[in-house]
Amino acid sequence: MNKLIPIAFGLIVAQLAGNALAVPGFLSDLAQDKVLSWQFSPYTLHYHPSDDHKNVVMVGVEREHPDAKLDGITLFTNSFGQPTVYVYPWGGVYRRLGGIEHLSFKWTAGLLYGYKDPYKDKVPYNHNGFSPAVIPALAYEFKPGWSGQLNFLGNAGLMFQLNAPFN
Repeated sequence: MNKLIPIAFGLIVAQLAGNALAVPGFLSDLAQDKVLSWQFSPYTLHYHPSDDHKNVVMVGVEREHPDAKLDGITLFTNSFGQPTVYVYPWGGVYRRLGGIEHLSFKWTAGLLYGYKDPYKDKVPYNHNGFSPAVIPALAYEFKPGWSGQLNFLGNAGLMFQLNAPFN
């Protein structure tokens, strides 16, 4: 039952964020000629589980530009229960991976903030809570605009994510 609380909370926040951003003109300007989607992750698999690990819940917004470039922002509780943000101004998506119609390879690069003492050494190159990040992912579109995604978090773990379009 305790695992359902962060999942429900994440879904509620994602829905409310979508409604809050629906201010007339804001989303249309933000997404003009782009695909805007929200992201939600209810679960991260840690390759080396620890008693220090907490549930990771993530919500975010991503834009895909006409040239297949990506940018976005995610808010999440990291593996140690600390509030964390990942801002990625760089990224890309490559569709039809291996000739498979709905399979894509994605990558993002940006800045993480939130890994602080005593866990600051859990991400490389951390300085005062800030660290660079590059996240490769595989996504499968199972319905137009809707996809499941696996984010490869270095040697730490695998994040399961759902992407859905803002309508």
